[in-house]
Amino acid sequence: MSNSTKTLLGAGEQHYKNRIDEIVERGVERLGLMTGWAWHDDPRHLLFTLSRYKFVAKMLAGRDRVLEIGCSDGFATRLVAQTVKSVVGVDFDARFIDDAIARRSERWPIDFVLHDVLASPVPGTFDGAYSLDVLEHIPAEEEDRFLQNIRASLSASGTLIVGTPSLASQHYASPQSKEGHVNCKTAEELKATMLRHFDQVFMFSMNDEVVHTGYANMAHYYLAVCCSPAGQ
Repeated sequence: MSNSTKTLLGAGEQHYKNRIDEIVERGVERLGLMTGWAWHDDPRHLLFTLSRYKFVAKMLAGRDRVLEIGCSDGFATRLVAQTVKSVVGVDFDARFIDDAIARRSERWPIDFVLHDVLASPVPGTFDGAYSLDVLEHIPAEEEDRFLQNIRASLSASGTLIVGTPSLASQHYASPQSKEGHVNCKTAEELKATMLRHFDQVFMFSMNDEVVHTGYANMAHYYLAVCCSPAGQ
């Protein structure tokens, strides 16, 4: 092997140099509290989570001001921030909000706010909102208040996307996954719930990272795209 070849191999590919130098100077970004646990415990679950956020990003692309209810550690929120003008993420757990703020990047100026949507609407008006893996944690007797408070923050043309595990999936879920899941639904039940608050609801199913319109009873996850807030 020639000296020039050895030098090239030792230096690595030159077109990566600027990226590597920037990361070395700025520091490697870390996963959040919940995404870090997923990567440690079940890496596939992180893929499924990111796929759900990609769906939201595509559906809400071009919106001016978007609200995330139950943002957790905010790691995946950047996928939505790539396609909309601004995102506000709220969660009622201060540990998640503190973690999200600590990892916030100037390149992705997402606002993270401590707020309990069951207690009151988020101040301001948004033309898009989404809530992934939250509704199943809300007791059925409180779900209408939860949705009413979200609806109160939406404009008349606002769209809400709700993602939640299917009721059928709970038979196969791990004990840790099922912990706190007190309000899983069938596709028909989820649509009926959302139609109490929106004039139009479009249902999608999801298995692993694949979103589809197939047989809902075999789906592990549902995504409800809700348009035209009722009463507005």
